[in-house]
Amino acid sequence: MSSSTTAAEKGGRSEYGVALLLLGLGAWAIQDAFGVTDAASRGPVNARTVPIAVGLLLILVAVLLTVDVFRGGRGEAEGGEDVDLSHGSDWRTIGLLVASFAANALLIERVGWPISGAILFFGTTYALGARHYVRMAIISVVLAVGSWYLFFLGLGIKLPVGLLKGIL
Repeated sequence: MSSSTTAAEKGGRSEYGVALLLLGLGAWAIQDAFGVTDAASRGPVNARTVPIAVGLLLILVAVLLTVDVFRGGRGEAEGGEDVDLSHGSDWRTIGLLVASFAANALLIERVGWPISGAILFFGTTYALGARHYVRMAIISVVLAVGSWYLFFLGLGIKLPVGLLKGIL
């Protein structure tokens, strides 16, 4: 058995995994949609319509992907000119990005979006290679506060303000 056959078999198994993930997400969306109660809406289109439609589409894509993989279809390997396939994953960058998002998720209720968002933006830029710390900090704070005002004033969505309550 050659190494190319082994790689194709592994690719097929991973694509079945993607199909299974899509199937699970679709079932979850539909199950979650039936828990939505919207007493104000009447008629065929209500708060459940879009989640059920998205869930059904996810299940359809999962079934079509499974049929395609079963028939021998495989995803094409990355062919971008700026991608060096001989190098593995950069786990340090991935870890820093995960840590930035986790810090945001854990801190957003405690310290508010402006501070946790600034930490998220700063951590993300650091993980992706920026090293101008003062500029990164200023841009992160401006983006976090600006996006808070955009959501609060522009969209009417009240993100938690946290420690800056009374200041913003």
